Amino acid sequence: MDRLDYAIAASVDRFATAAPAGDDLFELAPEAQVVIDPFADRLLAANAAFRRMMGFSTDEVCEVVPSHWLGEAIADLIVFTQAVIETGSGWTNSLRCRDCHGRSRRMECHAVRIGTADAPAMLATLRDLRALHNQEAESQANEFVRRGLSEWRRVETLFEEIEQENKLILQAAGEGIYGVNAEGATTFVNPAAERMLGYSADELVGKNMHSLLHHSHPDGSHYAACDCPIYAAFKDGAVHQVTDEVFWRKDGGAFPVEYTSTPIREKGRLVGAVVVFRDVSERKETEQKLHQALEELERLKQRLELENAYLQEEIREEYNYQEIVGRSDALRKTIQKIEMVAPTDAAVLITGESGTGKELIARAIHQSSARCDRPLIRVNCAAVPRELFESEFFGHVKGAYTGAVRDRAGRFELADGGTLFLDEVGEIPLELQSKLLRVLQEGQCERVGSDRTITVDVRIIAATNRDLSEEVAEGRFREDLFFRLNVFPIESAPLRERPEDIPLLASHFLANACRRFGREGLRLSGADVQRLQAYDWPGNVRELENVLERAVIISRNNQLRLELPDVERPASKPMAPSPEINDGLMTEQQKRERDRRMIMQALEASGGKIFGAGGAAELLGVKPTTLASRIKRWGIDKKPRSG
Repeated sequence: MDRLDYAIAASVDRFATAAPAGDDLFELAPEAQVVIDPFADRLLAANAAFRRMMGFSTDEVCEVVPSHWLGEAIADLIVFTQAVIETGSGWTNSLRCRDCHGRSRRMECHAVRIGTADAPAMLATLRDLRALHNQEAESQANEFVRRGLSEWRRVETLFEEIEQENKLILQAAGEGIYGVNAEGATTFVNPAAERMLGYSADELVGKNMHSLLHHSHPDGSHYAACDCPIYAAFKDGAVHQVTDEVFWRKDGGAFPVEYTSTPIREKGRLVGAVVVFRDVSERKETEQKLHQALEELERLKQRLELENAYLQEEIREEYNYQEIVGRSDALRKTIQKIEMVAPTDAAVLITGESGTGKELIARAIHQSSARCDRPLIRVNCAAVPRELFESEFFGHVKGAYTGAVRDRAGRFELADGGTLFLDEVGEIPLELQSKLLRVLQEGQCERVGSDRTITVDVRIIAATNRDLSEEVAEGRFREDLFFRLNVFPIESAPLRERPEDIPLLASHFLANACRRFGREGLRLSGADVQRLQAYDWPGNVRELENVLERAVIISRNNQLRLELPDVERPASKPMAPSPEINDGLMTEQQKRERDRRMIMQALEASGGKIFGAGGAAELLGVKPTTLASRIKRWGIDKKPRSG
């Protein structure tokens, strides 16, 4: 025997199995005790109480290895053993061990260190926690029985007093009310509870409430009495409120209830509970209908979102680059500019004659930008009455002026997060241009009649057929607003400057018109194309589209009848031809030189004025926008020469 074995034997020789005497304190101890060598992982001794508790025989217990026996909690065992060895004693209730049948038991362990410092061992007392719990319950039951019939009578009298003292309330209450004692038996029931449950008071009083009314969950599965919140009230002394359970009627049907179980105390001791419940079937049905309505609303919302996405896709198909039909150099340059500016939030000013497709360019910019999922709001500034400009742009509140019968959002609010297209921006009254400039600079505005500031995030695209620089010079347009709008100018070329696009545009408009009007088989002939290219198109692309639509309408027998307006446009004050140009046949260069000289003469006669009465456009009998385009294209100085 080595030194450790001698030390342990010397320490436990009063308790070891080597001494079978009947008065051996260790062997006869009423609680299970063991001696463990933690370092050798050996069970040195085990008393009779331990063998009985764990089911081991005297021979079997010698073979028990502590780490195997306590294997389910080996980590806790190591920590606990170390604490006992270092401090001399310890207590824990977290150990689990297996008996001879392999069943797991949770143990309370109180241990002390024995032996020497060099060869320590551990004497442990073990108690089965489940057995302790059962003993405590049995002790409480015995105590209750010892109190005898007088205690039962006293509790019963207490509930009778509660019922009598509150009889009027119980009779009149609309909620169901009943009492239960500490055994779960019903003590009283009010009339409302009888009506809702289908039982009479005589059928319920004295019966186990849970087994009659609360035995199953809403889905029909078993509801264990130990989980019942009603019973919990007279066990833990707390008020329990429940909103999602059912009570079961006498006829076997269930109905949803809300109930509160309130504990009753008598001299500080819990003796039962009072339950107040209400039938919430109607409310549940209403909630279900509301839930179904919300689901239907969500389905409709999703459908509308899909429809909106479809419509947005339709718009994208209608107004994408492919709809800017043509192959001319002028058009390609325009598309290049669109692609450059679209990803930014820069303001764009689109200039050009009426009908050249300025709105189409604006839509292409918007659809190619990061704002394409938000709206593009268009304002035709030429169609807004002067007195309604401010309301149109910024909105108004109810009562702001006569006729303002309700609040109305302005175009800036509607375009928040998206793009605002100001068509014919040159028509905005001068006195309102400063307010527009403030919104562009600060991103804020107020509705007419309101002092609440609204913050908006809007990209501006403006379009005009006027020469805004000339309007600025004439004092009809603010210079600072012009600079704010003219960050990225794009010129929409007139149709007469890109005749190579006319065949493609004409074919495109013809196909659209045939589809709209239900006509088939109509085609453009080579002669039709030549006629279209020879025409001056003062109305530009819009005029071309109208001509094709009219041709489809009046055509018969699948023969396209193309009718063009009279090309001749007499001047209101015809200018005398330059003597330097012969009246006979002229080359194209001679014609351009003649037109250039006539424009210069008209500018001289009008003092450099293009628009309005007495302007060069009126003298020549052409549209001011057409004249402005030619002046720019030919590089003519608009300032009159000094005499």
